[in-house]
Amino acid sequence: MAKNFEAVHAFISEWEGKRESLPYEIDGIVVKVDRVSLQDELGFTGKAPRWAIAYKYAARAGVTQVEDILVQVGRTGKLTPVAALKPVPIGGTTVSRATLHNMDEIERLGVKIGDWVEVERGGDVIPKVTRVVEDKEHPRGHKMFHMPEKCPVCGGKVVRTEGEADHRCVNANCPAKLRETILHFASRHVMNIEGMGDALVNQLTDRAMVNNVADIYKLTKDDLLNLERMGEKSAQNVLGEIEASKKLPLERVIFGLGIRFVGERTAQFLAEHFGSMDALMKSSEEELLEVEEVGPRIAASILEFFREPKNRELIEQLRRAGLSFTGKKKERGTRLVGKTFVLTGTLAHMTRDQAKKLIEDAGGRVAGSVSKKTDYVVAGSDAGSKLDKAKELGVRVQSEDEFVAEFKLLKGK
Repeated sequence: MAKNFEAVHAFISEWEGKRESLPYEIDGIVVKVDRVSLQDELGFTGKAPRWAIAYKYAARAGVTQVEDILVQVGRTGKLTPVAALKPVPIGGTTVSRATLHNMDEIERLGVKIGDWVEVERGGDVIPKVTRVVEDKEHPRGHKMFHMPEKCPVCGGKVVRTEGEADHRCVNANCPAKLRETILHFASRHVMNIEGMGDALVNQLTDRAMVNNVADIYKLTKDDLLNLERMGEKSAQNVLGEIEASKKLPLERVIFGLGIRFVGERTAQFLAEHFGSMDALMKSSEEELLEVEEVGPRIAASILEFFREPKNRELIEQLRRAGLSFTGKKKERGTRLVGKTFVLTGTLAHMTRDQAKKLIEDAGGRVAGSVSKKTDYVVAGSDAGSKLDKAKELGVRVQSEDEFVAEFKLLKGK
């Protein structure tokens, strides 16, 4: 166990030298804070602990030629340019495709069809073009790439909203969007329909057996048995997974709708705040902005989604299929409305998560850092830099007992 940063850097350097001798691929080292009390103080973001960080080694790279630039269409309708490459080995994998992200990135790189480029596997996983190589051995290409005005999959209109980098297909019935939408809906962290992967979804959409996510719930065993590589047992397993998905909570259904900017965490906050799909559908911008972590951009996206008649019809189809449209609404008190707290140090009578829940249930907000907008800092033992910052800014500091006594958030206190 490393005692200081010098020891951490030494460990990282040592294993970078041993990287090639390992019987498996690694792309970096994870550094963690070992003391549990510090882990509790640092807490978590929506996706990861704040007390652990990955140090990434320099990405492996190779030089190859861009033979063409293709366009992929995702579930939101986003058009992504992808470089079709002369195959090149990078880190034990042969790479023949690399993302170019959007037109802004193509223009920044100045890449043309026929150019020689450096390709990295970002995080040793996702290939991306990092620069154009130009010398005597690698002459420049001459063919410019232009984003198509019509979707390469459905022929629908392609638009680029002012202020955004992405081009999007606006056809709601675009088959490419449909495939990706269904894959998203069926994925593990959404409706968790195991067995509904690329091969099955491609067949279902190619044969027009599924035209939206609600059609998944209309599939029969006979439908599935007519597909390639689908036997009696496999068909029954898929139908069982589809049936089981109906019992998943409201936040999964909201996430599964594929509303732009609404991820797993935001879907959970929406479900807890509104308690039902109907309440969410009827919500105003002002009501949406009251939801934790929902700002103007997310609120506008939600409103736009529910204004579309086809989306509302889809939701009615999901309702008829028997999915969960109600959940447990998280009732919040009003005692701490408008108050922002920061927790620091080790609390004696509750965990930091318990303290955070008490504050949020009373209508307050818990921030991760101290600022002029902080109303209170609750300091336990071994409080660190946050306590110093609070004193510097003149923010009111309370002990755990003072916090409980003043706001009377615990029963019996």
